[in-house]
Amino acid sequence: MQVEFREFNPFDLWIWIRFETAPSERERLYLEQVFESWFYLGKLGAFNAENLQVQDAGLELSYLEYDEAGSGSLMALMHNMGNFEYESYWARCWFDLGTSDAIALDILLNALAQFSKDFVELERIYIGGENEEWSTTGSESRPFYEDN
Repeated sequence: MQVEFREFNPFDLWIWIRFETAPSERERLYLEQVFESWFYLGKLGAFNAENLQVQDAGLELSYLEYDEAGSGSLMALMHNMGNFEYESYWARCWFDLGTSDAIALDILLNALAQFSKDFVELERIYIGGENEEWSTTGSESRPFYEDN
């Protein structure tokens, strides 16, 4: 699975996925469930790099005193997700990542790497930018933005 970052705007972000073969309905459903789960976690503020208390504690987690207030960190919430669209071997979805931190993308890419091994092989993923094989002009997936 090749990952390529292109022009990146967290408030207007397309994520493109190219399958090895045209995806079946079941494969589409599985992929959408991965992204929806990721988005709902982001909507709940899960991707807040300022509040990684367990990660920062290291290997010794016995009797860790967890600060429920999150050590006063700012909220890190995703704002919006468009509908998935498919064309031939490609899938795409639009996101407004809001104030969520970049760790969200690492977590998504880790999940997609395993998804590609266990369920359906993904050839390529583009994070951001445009796809010369499939224009976003006219897409209804991006609810608050007009094409330039």
